[in-house]
Amino acid sequence: MKIGSLFSGIGGIDIGFLQAGFTVAWANDCDPQACKTYRFNFPNIKLYEMDICRYNPTEPDHVDVITAGFPCQPFSICGSQNGFSDKRGVLFFEIMRIADMLNHPIFFLENVANITDHNDGKTFNIIHNELSERGYFIRYAIMDACRYGIPQHRTRMYLIAFKNERDCNAFLFPLGQDCEKNIFDCIDRTHKQDEKFYIKEGSATYMQLISAMKDPAQIYRFSDFGVQSGKNGISFTLKANMGTWRNRIPYIRDDYGIRMITPQECLALQGFPENFVFPSIPIASAYKQCGNTVAVPVIKAIAKEMLNTCM
Repeated sequence: MKIGSLFSGIGGIDIGFLQAGFTVAWANDCDPQACKTYRFNFPNIKLYEMDICRYNPTEPDHVDVITAGFPCQPFSICGSQNGFSDKRGVLFFEIMRIADMLNHPIFFLENVANITDHNDGKTFNIIHNELSERGYFIRYAIMDACRYGIPQHRTRMYLIAFKNERDCNAFLFPLGQDCEKNIFDCIDRTHKQDEKFYIKEGSATYMQLISAMKDPAQIYRFSDFGVQSGKNGISFTLKANMGTWRNRIPYIRDDYGIRMITPQECLALQGFPENFVFPSIPIASAYKQCGNTVAVPVIKAIAKEMLNTCM
């Protein structure tokens, strides 16, 4: 089965579907830096680098499934929460426009968990109604990435919209289990990183961190309330604001000092394969991309169930 990937970013959703046995026919995103990373890792996939409002699919773009991790900031607790009043929020209706042009394939949508409760549930009702009016049958679930094999808490809403009621009734979201990994299964504390990631000993930031980092087996970050510690070796949710505010990048103690985790380690905490790498882009862009992408093992698990249901 073929997918078309809207709001593809660096391709996290695409990797999950590829690992589950799908092929990716095309992708679309408008962020130049994200597109640069996408092309670097998927040179053979057609990428439409343009605003979704300008994308008009043609006959060769017809696919079995459309995936869309559409912008979450309008619905996120950490974002504006302006919903459909935010210009990014209304991009959902562009997904519906493309659905109409492509004869209504199956949909896979991903967004923040808060979208189901946003505006007292009215936002999610609009999404549900837009899909129902087009003859879709809907399944959705709230899932935390740490129950699917990676040591990061990342709770997201996943929605599958089927055109076939029988497929919808047969589909079950995969059950997770307690995470058996910890952050240092993804991060090598014995390997010295570039000096730019280390906090200078004796600096104000270093003194603030060293006094709070009581347990070297945990991950830490600055919050509005001071230094926060992770629990049980599980990372906090990685956020796009890592690319805007340096102090939002998580910190660890390794064998050489106190440092920020690297963009490549962020990818590992998202479940990306080791051969996925960043091209030459600003490091702030790399961190932003890590926070904007998805937990690959969750996507793979859902995609496998979709494939089993529809075959």
